[in-house]
Amino acid sequence: MSDKQKTLAGDCVLNGVGLHTGCKVNLTLKPAPVNTGFVFVRTDLEGMPHVEADANYVTNTERGTTIEKKGVEIHTTEHLLAALTGMDLDNVYIEIDNDEIPILDGSAKLFVDAIQKTGVVEQDKAREYFVIKEIITYTDPATGSEITAIPADNYQVTTMVDFGTKVLGTQNASIKNISEFNTQIANARTFSFLHELEYLLDSGLIKGGDLSNAIVYVDKEITPETKKKLTRAFNKEDVAIQQNGVLDNITLHYPNEAARHKLLDVIGDLALVGVKLKAKIIANKPGHKINTNFAKKLSKQIAIAKRKNVPEFDLTKDPIYDINDILKILPHRPPFLLLDKVIEKSEKCLVGVKNVTMNEPFFVGHFPQEPVMPGVLQVEAMAQLGGILVLGEIDDPRDYSTYFMKIENVKFKRKVIPGDTLILRVELLQPIRRGIVHMRGYAYVNDTIAAEAEMMALVTKDKI
Repeated sequence: MSDKQKTLAGDCVLNGVGLHTGCKVNLTLKPAPVNTGFVFVRTDLEGMPHVEADANYVTNTERGTTIEKKGVEIHTTEHLLAALTGMDLDNVYIEIDNDEIPILDGSAKLFVDAIQKTGVVEQDKAREYFVIKEIITYTDPATGSEITAIPADNYQVTTMVDFGTKVLGTQNASIKNISEFNTQIANARTFSFLHELEYLLDSGLIKGGDLSNAIVYVDKEITPETKKKLTRAFNKEDVAIQQNGVLDNITLHYPNEAARHKLLDVIGDLALVGVKLKAKIIANKPGHKINTNFAKKLSKQIAIAKRKNVPEFDLTKDPIYDINDILKILPHRPPFLLLDKVIEKSEKCLVGVKNVTMNEPFFVGHFPQEPVMPGVLQVEAMAQLGGILVLGEIDDPRDYSTYFMKIENVKFKRKVIPGDTLILRVELLQPIRRGIVHMRGYAYVNDTIAAEAEMMALVTKDKI
């Protein structure tokens, strides 16, 4: 699966009715620029207000997920968002001329079919992931529902449902990769129990529901009064119960279609996180309320990670430059060589590592009772990495020297002490001209920034 962002190849038009409102709605999916995400656009309102697919905008989870921004509501978002996620999209404008997404056949299949017909294209921007590094759990003590995210290399989802009824009982569903969504999950339709259906009808809801877009599990006797309600609601002369306990005019796609649809809902609701996930999601008795509360919890974790602005580094892979390579590039020698290895390299950026040990000679005189790595040496370590970024591309690097011209915007945000692994990152801020290098450096310890600085240096050839 590509790590580039994706959008639609063109416009994608669908229409139908809202499940609960019964109102006709026209929907158009349109390509969107990089870093847009999924954005709803109400074309029926003045100014065509935008509502981003954001967990923090969730206002109601009764029989569907509703989001609202500045009084503008979008109802029943989950099936469409699941389809967009299942189709591996990142950036889409969703134009609608009413306040509820059309229910169509009660699944995500018709959305998926329309997207496949329109086509998907890559965009020139790397995709953002939220990588789960430790177990994150959310529990609803009132219902016993629980969702857990555990570390995984890709997006996986498992749902376990127990409705406590003989007609449905306990079911499980799983996908090991989001690419399985279209063939295994997309056509799983929404469902209701008969006792819930009666309540919804009495409450004036599901005005757009009929036997073609919802499975009805019969968990109670159909009385003459109930039959009258159903025939009127579904515009049928009669209704009956199939052997599997499902109201007639529906053939199940899978024996566990209910669990698969709950998995679909989980994917749609977690799309409100706003970034792709690398995690295994295990949902026990999921529902829109716990799904969206978990999405809000993940959103907070993502916001914290963005504030820390700490990239992912793999310290286990083979170095680009080991210590022997570094000695061939830099003129520095111990005890003033402050790099151990370089682990990542691109045209404008390098990532290096300094293992801080108690054996460092500067600890002898710098707070020996509570040793702290001097901030100026952290900046020097960044500068040495910058030297490798420049001199590593020169045929005879030992013939050149690099000298500071300016250091500014220096910030120290935490102590660096013996035992820390200092990860250093430098990036060019502009092309090198006349030997002048302008770069920004960062020093990280664990998941926090320890120091940062902007540096300017001059690279000159030594006189022989």
